[in-house]
Amino acid sequence: MTSPPATTERQRDADRTKAEILEVAQREFARYGYAGARVDEIAARMRTTKRMIYYYFGSKERLYIAVLEKAYAEVREVERTVDVEHLAPVEAIRTLAELTFDHHDAHREFIQLVAIENIHQAEHIRKSEVLANLGTPVLDLISRILDAGQESGDFVTEADAIDVHMMISAFCFFRVANQHTFGALFGRDMTAAEHRARQRRMVGEMIVAYLCGNGAAPRP
Repeated sequence: MTSPPATTERQRDADRTKAEILEVAQREFARYGYAGARVDEIAARMRTTKRMIYYYFGSKERLYIAVLEKAYAEVREVERTVDVEHLAPVEAIRTLAELTFDHHDAHREFIQLVAIENIHQAEHIRKSEVLANLGTPVLDLISRILDAGQESGDFVTEADAIDVHMMISAFCFFRVANQHTFGALFGRDMTAAEHRARQRRMVGEMIVAYLCGNGAAPRP
């Protein structure tokens, strides 16, 4: 039996409301941190009530965890677009690095949320069953690329998937997370538009050079 139209519409409204709450909450948590963000302020920005937010999410902590789950899921969705089956290993790992760069550059709030959760020593991530297994797909993806590169002879470095993921993430994360301190110390805005293309190319070539062992392979 199909759901009555009224029931379906109510579910759509509920899903839309939850999505809107998550969008506003993400901005608040990214700006003020877990401790500093206020559910009352999130409700005010939503033009709804604190009670309504708790109806959907239960508590401030569960709302924050839901924000983290959404943010990390968006990263994994980007990574799934890498077509390993139809890309040569060198191009596949370069593409993954560049897509990670693009995502982190476009989603600065994600970087802030990760930095905040590290302050809390991943206390809230550890409470999420969703996030407990969310790292597996990207490691599987990288492992497949590494295996293909070893088999083809393109990659000569024996590399660990977690290490490779860390190398890519470290570059992409640092330029956003440390932009203010780096700018104050060295007088350069690392996220300025004139540096973007060069830095995007850098992260791809860096990881390729490491895996190939003797410098980046030429683009086809």
